[in-house]
Amino acid sequence: MQFQSCGRVAILGGGSWATAIAKIVMHHEEHITWYMRRDDRIEDFKRMHHNPAYLTGLHFDVDRITFSSDINEVVKNNDTLIFVIPSPYIKNHLKKLKANMREKMIVTAIKGIVPEESLTVSRYFERQYHVPEEQVACIGGPSHAEEVALDRLCYLTIGCRDLENAQVVADLLANKYVKTNVSLDIEGIEYSSVLKNVYAIAAGICHGLKWGDNFQAVLVSNALQEMKRFLKAVQPEDRHVSDSAYLGDLLVTMYSNFSRNRVFGTMIGQGYSVKTAQLEMEMIAEGYYGTNCMKILNKRYHVNMPILDAVYNILYEKISPSVEIKILSDSLR
Repeated sequence: MQFQSCGRVAILGGGSWATAIAKIVMHHEEHITWYMRRDDRIEDFKRMHHNPAYLTGLHFDVDRITFSSDINEVVKNNDTLIFVIPSPYIKNHLKKLKANMREKMIVTAIKGIVPEESLTVSRYFERQYHVPEEQVACIGGPSHAEEVALDRLCYLTIGCRDLENAQVVADLLANKYVKTNVSLDIEGIEYSSVLKNVYAIAAGICHGLKWGDNFQAVLVSNALQEMKRFLKAVQPEDRHVSDSAYLGDLLVTMYSNFSRNRVFGTMIGQGYSVKTAQLEMEMIAEGYYGTNCMKILNKRYHVNMPILDAVYNILYEKISPSVEIKILSDSLR
């Protein structure tokens, strides 16, 4: 099926990035559908005209939004489905799905791996729900939801194996503060989106340990090389990892105070346990789950990934952060 327009658009997810995506889409769409799991959250949104839990300063014209907690109804009645559900929860939401998605345009704004499947989200939709690969796209690039809410300029890359469909999605998202471009490298963009969260946790751990800016610079440059090695192994393709979809997203996630993965890592470096850090975080740090998924996945490819290994040892093997980062520092150049 070749898509010439996005048709009816639905946002699936209720977090900060979903809220930011909804704001972007409503620049072009007169009406959208918005799926949220909790009916009480929907009622609060309708009453207050803003998401009661995320980006609360961002107001919406709720008359232009059809809210629903019925995922089957949302999928059935819309043509383009933008999934912004955190990767650890995507399977739980979709297990209720009976509606057919094979005729839909699926857009994933999820920067994570589907747990237990060790699949990118795009591959999961293709294999589990038989969506043709040319009808699956991803959104990548440096893009904090908090900055989108403030109309600060951001650059998004739309990955899809059909560039015409990618451009349709790119046109939907482009506006005065969102610049878009398209790419065939959907898997590379998705895997880099997972890895940059892992590396942001590493950056946060080092920040919490007070290792300083000099080491952070070395960590970033080595993280980029590690990402490049993995992408080459898993999906050999003519890509430039210096592009914003890769390096740009890596930098903003490793350095920004808006980065939940960096904040999570900082807490670990300061001595918090994983469980305590997770309890104190208001939003999910997908890099925690991504670390385990990438570690499992790399057993297939055997890529040299010392930063991934160090983060895994700290989070899952309970190795002391100070000990593990010292060992890591001796392997970096």
